[in-house]
Amino acid sequence: MTVIRQHYEEQLKDLIKDLRNLGLKVYYSIECAVASLSKEDRNYARQVIKRDLDINQLEDEINEKVIMLITKQQPIATDLRMMIAALKIASEFERIGDNAASIAKIRKRVKITDHYILTRLKTMGDLSLLMLKDLDTAFRNKDVTLILEIIERDKDIDDLYKDIVNTTYLIDNDPFVAGQAHLAARHLERIGDHIANIAENIYYYITGETYESYI
Repeated sequence: MTVIRQHYEEQLKDLIKDLRNLGLKVYYSIECAVASLSKEDRNYARQVIKRDLDINQLEDEINEKVIMLITKQQPIATDLRMMIAALKIASEFERIGDNAASIAKIRKRVKITDHYILTRLKTMGDLSLLMLKDLDTAFRNKDVTLILEIIERDKDIDDLYKDIVNTTYLIDNDPFVAGQAHLAARHLERIGDHIANIAENIYYYITGETYESYI
């Protein structure tokens, strides 16, 4: 292997490493954001909002690396597919970070204590976190079956969202708190959508076909 080719391979590995690091940051943001909703201490929420800036910066760095690789290395089809997927995945991660930060901002306005709603919000968050964990495994193992399963799991998050939104009673008889809880559920529903989109992009990277062509 020539020195140039070796350097190129190292750059590709660094790109994947950055993507996984971005995914890890997003994972912790979701975890802390959901946990913050019922905590007395608002520092959890503040940490999520601060981390969103790091997520934005890392997405910018990934975009710059991809553009540099495409323009300077003239990648083969498989590598180019991975780079295009990386751009889209980084964008989806950034949007997840925005949603997590929005949940944290809700905690700065209200504290949610209603057990029924809180349990469902935490379950939505747990399902999202499990999807992210399994995505990392699926990406490393190029496990198409697991990727397809992850995409289907987004429906479970959608069902919980509908359950919360369709709840007829007002939390603690407070319409403002109820509205904020429904908004938090909406952000978690969007997080599930973005994770499913990431799975679809990984499917494209591995198979060379769009997920739409599969369904």
